[in-house]
Amino acid sequence: MENDLSNYRKSYDKGALLLKHVPENPLELFQKWFYEVDTHFLEDETNAMTIATQGLDGYPKNRVVLLKKFTYEGFIFYTNYNSEKGKAIAENPNVCLSFFWHGAERQIIIKGKAEKIAPNLSDGYFESRPKGSQLGAIVSNQSEVIPNRTFIEEKLSALEETYEGKAIERPEYWGGYIVKPVEIEFWQGRPNRLHDRIRYKLQEDYTWQIDRLSP
Repeated sequence: MENDLSNYRKSYDKGALLLKHVPENPLELFQKWFYEVDTHFLEDETNAMTIATQGLDGYPKNRVVLLKKFTYEGFIFYTNYNSEKGKAIAENPNVCLSFFWHGAERQIIIKGKAEKIAPNLSDGYFESRPKGSQLGAIVSNQSEVIPNRTFIEEKLSALEETYEGKAIERPEYWGGYIVKPVEIEFWQGRPNRLHDRIRYKLQEDYTWQIDRLSP
């Protein structure tokens, strides 16, 4: 199989990112970009982000998850703690998050450390989920091999009968992580591939060093 993509071309001309216009705290710029994209560019899922972990087999692995909350402290998502990503985080909490918003010609790359959030916070989010999503968290031994699709559908049907009319408690193996950033890079596409790249690096005094990077 051969597919030559060398003639694919796109001109980036929807914005600019200048040092004189960025705030001292990168979370403020993240919030600004997030809401601009969510409001004006109609992304399918603005909160969809890629998380990269170092796997137990020594290989890095990326997958898309959904950002559920962001604060000045960091970025929160939810998953099965026994999943492949959960096991990788337990072994090495250094992760990388990335957002790519093609409509706005922007991407954000975040290096940070992932840690579990407090159980009561995971409880609160779990309770807010639709019942089907709650059952999905229970029925799936995420990342484990299963024989076929029917196997998981039958497990779900059995659980629907078990929990009919009953409240569903969050399983201990499912909950949230917060990724506390140590470095955040903002990338804005520009013409002639001279893209704007602004990087924030967390310092020992918890201020942020801001640098422009070569495209």
